[in-house]
Amino acid sequence: MIALIPARGGSKGIPRKNIKNLNGSPLISYTIKAALEAGCFSRVIVSTDSQEIADVAKQFGAEIPFLRPHDLATDSALAIDTYLYTMNRLRKEGSKDTDIFTVLLPTTPLRTVKNIQEAILLFHEHEPSSLVSVTKAPIPLDWYMVKDNENILQKVIINDSEKLKNRQDERDYFIPNGAIYILRSKLLETTGNYYFENTIGYEMKPEESIDIDTPFEFFMAECILKERFNLYECS
Repeated sequence: MIALIPARGGSKGIPRKNIKNLNGSPLISYTIKAALEAGCFSRVIVSTDSQEIADVAKQFGAEIPFLRPHDLATDSALAIDTYLYTMNRLRKEGSKDTDIFTVLLPTTPLRTVKNIQEAILLFHEHEPSSLVSVTKAPIPLDWYMVKDNENILQKVIINDSEKLKNRQDERDYFIPNGAIYILRSKLLETTGNYYFENTIGYEMKPEESIDIDTPFEFFMAECILKERFNLYECS
């Protein structure tokens, strides 16, 4: 199985995000190291349009067999198209291990080696169409609200009873955390989707699930890393 780490160069929220220094090491390095240490992959490949990211990724042991086209690195480009382009090109260049692959986003640096190993074991045990890592949603689904132009609040979902339930009475809800996707190339190509009736969710803890998109999330990830490695308290 191949590990695919997609890392485009054009980040707007946090410039040069994928190689920004996080607790003493480039952000992308945490994902590369975890993938290599997991011992589950025949290749750990970074897909990027940026030579700068490619150079950093190589320093930490990842392969960059080619740079991805710039049209697959825009804000409007679909992640699925990047995955398919990479697998198809690897196949054309002689790689035979492309039927099933794992996507590890570099923006979720707090996933552990154990997370990767457990997710792959779960996938092989159940042989689903796909696996997606998830974490528990922080609040119940029917607590979500929207507000109109006059700041009037309206519930997104209305219960039949029209009553708010106590939090302890709610079932658990889960959201994808972006840390681990295990996908089948043929299904991805024929459906353009990676959610199916038998998609399995691998649950991760909230502190393993931060997906960095904003400076605040970057700050939180750094705090958790400092605590994880017992360096010092974040302030």
